[in-house]
Amino acid sequence: MTLEPESIAGKRVLVVGMARSGMAAARFLRTRGAWVTVSDTRGQSRLVPEIRTLQALGIGCEVGGHRLESLLEAEFIVVSPGVPLDQPLLREAARQGREILSEIELASRFLRGRVVGITGSNGKTTTTTLVGEILESAGFRVQVGGNIGVPLISLVESSASDSINVVELSSFQLEAVSSFRAHIGVILNITPDHMDRYPTLAAYASAKLNLLNNQASSDFAVLNREDRLLRDLDQPSAAKRFWFSTRVPVDQGCCLQGDALVFSNRGRREQVVPVEDIRIKGRHNLENVAAAVTVARLLGASVRSIRETVARFRGVSHRLEWVREIRGVDFYNDSKATNPTSAQKALEAFEQRLILILGGRDKAGDFTVLSPQVSRRVKGLVLLGEASRKIESQLAGTAPVARAASMEEAVRLAFGQADRGEVVLLAPACSSFDMFRDYEDRGNVFKEAVNRLR
Repeated sequence: MTLEPESIAGKRVLVVGMARSGMAAARFLRTRGAWVTVSDTRGQSRLVPEIRTLQALGIGCEVGGHRLESLLEAEFIVVSPGVPLDQPLLREAARQGREILSEIELASRFLRGRVVGITGSNGKTTTTTLVGEILESAGFRVQVGGNIGVPLISLVESSASDSINVVELSSFQLEAVSSFRAHIGVILNITPDHMDRYPTLAAYASAKLNLLNNQASSDFAVLNREDRLLRDLDQPSAAKRFWFSTRVPVDQGCCLQGDALVFSNRGRREQVVPVEDIRIKGRHNLENVAAAVTVARLLGASVRSIRETVARFRGVSHRLEWVREIRGVDFYNDSKATNPTSAQKALEAFEQRLILILGGRDKAGDFTVLSPQVSRRVKGLVLLGEASRKIESQLAGTAPVARAASMEEAVRLAFGQADRGEVVLLAPACSSFDMFRDYEDRGNVFKEAVNRLR
């Protein structure tokens, strides 16, 4: 049986995972008359607020592990992004005919309006935020959600036929989609990430590419011309392909021409944004702006509204976020750099010498990709977290290393090495879950430590 909008009332549904999207999915299903149970591997003591909220809504809770019996009793299963689909219990439930879908897939079956889906290993949040701000300034009815922090299912009630739903999508969210369709699907880049979850880069890329699966001839795929995997993509798709690039010309899409980003479509070329108007640092952010320009022009936003919004845009928290200047030393927070490639891009954004704070929970990343930039740009490394030894081993000889037991200590050690005109950069290249709640918590702790310096 397939889950359809009209078939939820009275159905038994199991939601796997009590994180943000699982909670939102459970509430949504219950308000539609479904009998809902939420399951989580964490113990009761770690889930007291969530359990109270769910029980008040008449939603059942199972904690301390998932039960096959519960999976098979359910008519449908909604899986949170943090739950791998290759778990034996989920595979057995699927074998016995249970439909397994993500919160994104569930939301898409009720959501009204068009969808702009944005994914990539790096740059998703910046691009999603910028697209949302451009479209809002241009007068569109816009909603922004997904991996950016607001579950898509929470936007269903406020959506309308004329809505533009701008959705940040992770590979985890895209694993369990079947009918989800993006009017504009944007893939910013595909570089190794989450190799602790995916057996190969090809498996990780395949999840990202699910974004394009259901597109029609009236839809658009917006792809990075500089990404080799995307440039050589042979995946069949009915969507029209548009490219963005900061290095080579493109016939359909947005590229850097001289000192401005230029958009081309059907033989017409127009200058959209002068580079001098772009305030966010780094070539990777120039690519993000080019992707946003492409989306905005395809939807009909005026050149003027795009240019004015880009000129106002100062980025988002925890992405190359300037924190403070102390005695000639600038501090930048790039806590969202959760893989080596994103840390590499952060390093490339600076011309000054840097003291780099690295470390956290390893996602089976290859830190050797940082070696050329560290050798050229980094005066000292300050390492913290579970991955410290691996990072020190893989970057041996590139820069002097100091170890820190806390973010507070890491900030003090980095400041102690920095001279006037240099930069202290937090770009961890790892996830945050060994020491922090999430990357936002890590970035906030970094900023608090910086603001305590004198």
